[in-house]
Amino acid sequence: MDFKNLISHCKEYGFIYQSSEIYDGLSAVYDYGPYGVELKNNIKSYWWKSMVQMHENIVGIDAAIFMHPKTWKASGHVDAFNDPLVDNKDSKKRYRADQLIEGYAEKIEAKNIKDVEKAKARFGDSFDENQFRSTNDRIIERQKQIDEVLDRLAKAMGAGDMEALGNMINEYEIVCPESGSRNWTEVRQFNLMFNTQLGNIAGEEGKLYLRPETAQGIFVNFLNVQKSTRQKIPFGIAQIGKAFRNEIVARQFIFRMREFEQMEMQFFVKPGTEMEWYNYWKETRLKWHTALGTNPNKLKYHDHKNLAHYANAAVDIEFEFPFGFRELEGIHSRTDFDLREHQNLSGKKLQYFDPEMNENYTPYVVETSIGCDRMFLAMVANALKEEKVPDADGQDSVRTVLSLHPALAPVKVAVLPLLKNKEELTSAAQDVFHSLKKHFSVQYDEKDAIGRRYRRQDAIGTPYCITIDFETLENNTVTIRNRDTLVQERISIDEIKTKIGNNVSLESLL
Repeated sequence: MDFKNLISHCKEYGFIYQSSEIYDGLSAVYDYGPYGVELKNNIKSYWWKSMVQMHENIVGIDAAIFMHPKTWKASGHVDAFNDPLVDNKDSKKRYRADQLIEGYAEKIEAKNIKDVEKAKARFGDSFDENQFRSTNDRIIERQKQIDEVLDRLAKAMGAGDMEALGNMINEYEIVCPESGSRNWTEVRQFNLMFNTQLGNIAGEEGKLYLRPETAQGIFVNFLNVQKSTRQKIPFGIAQIGKAFRNEIVARQFIFRMREFEQMEMQFFVKPGTEMEWYNYWKETRLKWHTALGTNPNKLKYHDHKNLAHYANAAVDIEFEFPFGFRELEGIHSRTDFDLREHQNLSGKKLQYFDPEMNENYTPYVVETSIGCDRMFLAMVANALKEEKVPDADGQDSVRTVLSLHPALAPVKVAVLPLLKNKEELTSAAQDVFHSLKKHFSVQYDEKDAIGRRYRRQDAIGTPYCITIDFETLENNTVTIRNRDTLVQERISIDEIKTKIGNNVSLESLL
């Protein structure tokens, strides 16, 4: 389903609304509706249980959003948390210079993909893509171009060289997507942190920042957590929380927002073992995604060429969104940068005493960081589709279905009396509804024809529908309908909880 339809589906069915919509909205800020909040909570629950509950050496915290301003000085955010921005003078639109250059490289790769698809169609099953890419002259030449562009970009970004970025935009004749013109301003840095004042203290002394990431709350609490939980290295600290970035170029719905939620885990390890753990978490996190039934072809690793100042290795797990492969989760080897910098600025030791080595050292850190909102978008993009219904005619021949993994579905089961004007049916349906609501997220619906109610439940991703009919009154059985297979079977009311519970529980994922 295309991206516009996905966005309108999210609004129409109560997943996501534009923030402050009655006042014409607030750009790049969104509210989660009744079904959206349930799906988001299920994603968070899956992450938390797999990260904290399933690991005896990982614990959780919930650090405050406001932190001492020196935190952000130590972390490098005050001096280096910038985006390189450029304006087009004709369209008056502002863009990130690095993204414009990456887009240029992606256009070259699109030509390669086109050639690969043509060759695939020509040679059929005998086609070897790797061999074709390594022997076709045009593809080899284009790949050289791509590598050169990305290498230059990595060097310019690493050096903070705005002039070099501007030169690349001009040299590659990159045009404004809106106006098609090449009338650009100079590239300049823009700090992404929101700031506010502490109480009635004016000026620099009273300046506070809304945190741009959740990781620093973990680092400053490293010793508190280690001592109070008596953890031994290696161990991890996990956190789910809001972060804020003053994105100038915020686009693509909830993919890039100014207020968003992160699910992060910082894993503290002995120096010298970080690459071993980096590879472990790289593999473990990919398995977490594929356990949801996500097609492995929609996920891929992307190694960073342009490393952040704190990292010695970094990889993204990218997902194929409707607008292409983009970062979903990052795994970073952060070295001892954060603990060391906080130790230097605060004057407080942030070291671990290793009883086996009988010495103190500053641990290295391997980070896994995933945007909850991006995960939400990935799950909806992966699950939302229109499909033909077998043996159906006219309007009913096509349905919109959100085939989420049952454990993530906002509503697990809908209870539907066959007719709403028969009290004996509605009463029996209410009894079933009340017996199930202690165990699952359940919805009761008696409005409209039964077929239309099925379609509503398909559209919000409900894996099971229970229909109460006249046979129910005779023998205490109901019809249970499976969202994905459309198969309907007759089961006893006493069997409902077990049959549904086995399939919608997070245990099936863990």
